[in-house]
Amino acid sequence: MESSDRRYLYQIALWLALATMICNLTEGIIATYFGYRDESLALFGFGADSFIEMISGFGIAHMVLRISRRPNSSRDDFEQIALRITGYGFYTLFVGLLLTSLYNLWIGHEPTTTFWGVIISLISIILMCALIYAKTKVGK
Repeated sequence: MESSDRRYLYQIALWLALATMICNLTEGIIATYFGYRDESLALFGFGADSFIEMISGFGIAHMVLRISRRPNSSRDDFEQIALRITGYGFYTLFVGLLLTSLYNLWIGHEPTTTFWGVIISLISIILMCALIYAKTKVGK
């Protein structure tokens, strides 16, 4: 593959990483808002998960830039920190959701399905499938 083609693919990969981060940020804000407003733990957790995925996106965008500049280099400190924050974020989210779920069971709070939860989920599925397709195509 020619150098110009490779640079072009790295640019597309970077834009896809940035698009994913923007989608996750938007999804996170909207889902946590409606999750809090509608007292939906699942929707609130979905939004929190989106913020964690956005942090991971910073590491991925940085990785694409690093590889495009130095193809044979290994992970640097920024990527390692982004991976650690993402991992700890998911563990923290798990513990928070578990404790809140147990508390809701204890007090007898029944979950409800929210209209906005369904809409946000459908939009997220469509956008993420499109991003997966595009990223896979660029990766190959």
